Formats: sequence, structure tokens, C-alpha cells
Amino acid sequence: MKFSVLTTFFTLVALASAIAIEEYGTPVVRREVLLERQGANENRPVPTGACCVAATSLKEDVCFNNGQSGRCVPDSVNNCGTTLTCIEDSRLTCDAAVLERGRPTCRRTPGA
Repeated sequence: MKFSVLTTFFTLVALASAIAIEEYGTPVVRREVLLERQGANENRPVPTGACCVAATSLKEDVCFNNGQSGRCVPDSVNNCGTTLTCIEDSRLTCDAAVLERGRPTCRRTPGA
């Protein structure tokens, strides 16, 4: 099987342009945008940071904190006042038997 130099060149250019160059921290932003487009929080914004969006986020909404996905839950650990707190999934204990807004009810694991 023989390939011309031009065919090989165009193949290499196509492969090079298809490779995504990621910068540190951008995957979280892309996931956030993707989740918003998919309607992860029923078209409410996906919060990024320790506190969820005041008067907008609801319990069990998806959020991002410290580069990890999490949930908006009532907790005072991040000093958010009356606003829901974004707790990373690794620090949550969830009860699949009890649903809240169609998702398992999650709360911060004591001591986490």
C-alpha cells in the first residue's frame, strides 16, 4: 500500500489540529458549561466556588468547588450565611432511598 507525500502531510495536519491543548484549570470550566447546556440544574447556573448562587441555587444542585464536582447543601462550613454551600462529592454522604428534587439526599459527612 503506497501513500503519496501529500496524503501523508494532510493526514498529519488533520491529526495535529484535532488534538486539544488543555491548560490547567480549563477542564472544570468546560464541564461547568457542558452541564449547563445539558440542563444539569434545570437551566439554573452551575455554581463555582464555596457558596452556591443566592436566591437561585436549590438543594442538591450540581456545583464545582476546589476543582471537584459537588452538591449545593445546607451547611455553615464555608461561611456562606443563608446561601447553600457547595460541598465536594468526596465529602458528602448520600441516601439513595430519600430523593430531594429527583436526586439522592446528600449532606456533608461529619468531620469532613
